[in-house]
Amino acid sequence: MVVGSEKISVAASQAHIMTQLSETVQKLIAKSRIVSFKDWESTHPPEAIAIFQAADDRGDYLTDQDLQQIQELAPEMASLIPLAKLLRDHAPQIVDSAREQVLQQFSGITESGGELYPPERAEACWRDFWHFLRCITYGIAGQRTDYTSPEGLTNMQKLYQELKVPLEAMVFGLINIKTASQREIEPELHSTLNPYFEHLITQLRHFQT
Repeated sequence: MVVGSEKISVAASQAHIMTQLSETVQKLIAKSRIVSFKDWESTHPPEAIAIFQAADDRGDYLTDQDLQQIQELAPEMASLIPLAKLLRDHAPQIVDSAREQVLQQFSGITESGGELYPPERAEACWRDFWHFLRCITYGIAGQRTDYTSPEGLTNMQKLYQELKVPLEAMVFGLINIKTASQREIEPELHSTLNPYFEHLITQLRHFQT
């Protein structure tokens, strides 16, 4: 699987396995980027956008320094930065919770013959969960629900089809990332953050059609 700029695939989580992938899959991996900031010019100065882009290029969450700089560069769009930081700091727990829910709901999915077998497929799936949350925190930090790339998601959908990724389990996992994230914030803030999660959930559901 591949999300954002991190080249991660369900069947290719290790570099030596990458060489065994088809040329089609390798090309799709390079093009599968969830996030795009090209339409953010109306709300963020170029310097702030560059910080978001650099984090996505690294395949990592925004650092404390990144968040501080964004807040200074675009103070009028910075009110949700503390929540983005909170979710970043709790990403391991959030992803673990979503993983446990998937394993409960889809019994045997990681066992021999299951859709996330061998173990490399399952590990890549959990890493995709981590990156799903990463991309969502970009949207929250920038107060932009339109943080996804249509072209990147189209390529990601094709990649998932090529690798026979279990889409029902992925959508279920993303929904549980939202649920686990809600447990980390005050209930009165749920309605504020829900659109950022629902945006990506909706995009991933389109993969199933």
